[in-house]
Amino acid sequence: MNLEEHSFIQVLFIVLWIMMPAYLSNTFAVISGGRFPIDQGKIHSDGNRILGDGKTWSGLIGGTTGGILIGYLQMNYGNSIINTLANTNNYDFWGENPIIIISLLAFGALLGDMTASFFKRRSKLNRGDKSPLLDMFDFIGMALFLTLVFDPLWLKSWILDGYAPLFTLLVATPILHRGVNIIGYKIGIKNEPW
Repeated sequence: MNLEEHSFIQVLFIVLWIMMPAYLSNTFAVISGGRFPIDQGKIHSDGNRILGDGKTWSGLIGGTTGGILIGYLQMNYGNSIINTLANTNNYDFWGENPIIIISLLAFGALLGDMTASFFKRRSKLNRGDKSPLLDMFDFIGMALFLTLVFDPLWLKSWILDGYAPLFTLLVATPILHRGVNIIGYKIGIKNEPW
């Protein structure tokens, strides 16, 4: 996909469109989470929980399923939206194995969040404590890492296509992350606005 032919606004929309399964899987995890802690309450050798109560099997399964559902809807029903707003074909985004890419994005975001939680517990941070860079980029970093491992050509086809996609991703992610967390806090599904 050649993103140099698109305006900055179109590139922004394309990046957000592609990353939507990753962005929204965290939202679905918050909504569906709360039961069956992944670490089963176990304590690490440093005396702190391995992950904590916020990382649950119900959230992992619900978040991954929700992210995959979003990607499925985008892939099957979003062609007119992406064609109108970005002047490109929706099918160009997902490569030859679209369900694998969408699954990697959705699951990768949650795996990144769990990895960040592990490191936050090692730093003696409690659930909900701020760790700005880690909190904003953990889920996107792992989602992109998994796609790099399992389908590097797909990742290269759009994110490494010039500077605009990566720059857009690095700027848009913190803004969206903070905005969604504030909304979640205001409606009562998150305990803190970050």
